[in-house]
Amino acid sequence: MVKRYFLIFSISLLGTISGLWIYYHYFDPVEKVFLEHESRVVQAAEKRFLLSDQLAATFASSAPTDFIYAANKSREAVVSVKSLKEMNGSNYKNTYSTSSGSGVLISPDGYIVTNHHVINDANSIEVMLNNNKIYKARLIGNDPSTDLAVIKIDTDHLPFLYFGNSDSLAIGEWVLAVGNPFRLQSTVTAGIVSAKARNINILEDFGIESFIQTDAAVNPGNSGGALVNTQGQLVGIIAAIMTYSGKYEGFSFAIPSNLTRKVITDIIEYGSVQRGWMGVSITNVKNEDALKLGLKDVNGVMIERVNKGGAADDAGLKTGDIIVYLNEFPVRGTPEFMEHLGRYRPGDQITVTYQRKNKEFQVSVILRNQRNTFDLIAVRKDKVLQDMGLEVRDLDSEEKVKFGFGIYVVSIDRNSLIGETNMEPGYIIQKCNGMVLQDANSLVEYLNTNKGLIELEGFYDSFPGEYTYTFNF
Repeated sequence: MVKRYFLIFSISLLGTISGLWIYYHYFDPVEKVFLEHESRVVQAAEKRFLLSDQLAATFASSAPTDFIYAANKSREAVVSVKSLKEMNGSNYKNTYSTSSGSGVLISPDGYIVTNHHVINDANSIEVMLNNNKIYKARLIGNDPSTDLAVIKIDTDHLPFLYFGNSDSLAIGEWVLAVGNPFRLQSTVTAGIVSAKARNINILEDFGIESFIQTDAAVNPGNSGGALVNTQGQLVGIIAAIMTYSGKYEGFSFAIPSNLTRKVITDIIEYGSVQRGWMGVSITNVKNEDALKLGLKDVNGVMIERVNKGGAADDAGLKTGDIIVYLNEFPVRGTPEFMEHLGRYRPGDQITVTYQRKNKEFQVSVILRNQRNTFDLIAVRKDKVLQDMGLEVRDLDSEEKVKFGFGIYVVSIDRNSLIGETNMEPGYIIQKCNGMVLQDANSLVEYLNTNKGLIELEGFYDSFPGEYTYTFNF
């Protein structure tokens, strides 16, 4: 009896399962196909998302696209700069020309960075703040090699911009250009970083060109203005446009903030840029060089010449070596090499990674100045010297050994008391009214307490004999 019930139950269960199987496979095929297809689509989408960059972008967005905060912050710190220049020549006597540009406040006490070409040869400089207040500015120093200059206005509690890290800028990142194009005060335009380390051949005499390229609209008057990121940090100083019409055509260029910070710090602290030199001549690596030397990439700079007794020579670098890194910074070409080297001073030690005969090496190089010494030489621009039209510096260590004592004349304003004496740069002052001058401080202290007839005695290294210059002060 039990066996019969069990048999009936088993047959019923088997019939039920068979019926369900028949229904699922033959009476509802559409739902089965839909479920299987939906599952495959979801799995494929999940795999594609997990293996792509979309996941990282979702949880680590690079920067906000709301420009209001950055625009408001930067507009307050960007100023209008107007320079007045006296025209030379008899046909232009008592005639002046004006040029206008922009500048960026970098401290609350009135230090402003702008372009060298905005204030070059200016007889007077005028600054207008965003609140329309106007101040006279004085030149602290300039550097034609980077097209940067520092000016100052005498006031306090000013809005200013903090420096950002230009090395962290990514191609495609949003940036704002802030300036005064066509004298349109406090104009803000937006664009992206189009390229980095651009060389457009506008600077002469060993100029450092490693520009940030952007498509933010820039026009005449923007020079010296700010390039800021979406956090409102200063990442560049607007310097140039590339155009055939003279107006904006989609390409603008800015000096990186990391290079700018070093240059203006030197100008404020020393009066001139303290630039480290390796003592080499370089050229970009070409495709044929890479093939000949068996290089994996057409990157780096090749050493064409090593100056005997220079920093590179002492470190063992040779002609034909390929430099691929300066410290941790990759060197893809001359612009990056010049930019990164330009951040160091004489006496700084850097690590150079180079390739020679298909092998990679590292060496430490202690940089020097242009005179091949380790001295940091400050150019004095005290007010009493500016009133005379004179810039001087102390002798470096080699000059002290050679000349003993004195003060080196760096530059002379031709429309000044010193300019009228026909003194030339390179003159070494050793006495003032008979008093021996050991350094620039002694000259400044004497001039601050003595007026009237001033007699300077000294010589030129390149010309025989002694020279005396006299003027009333």
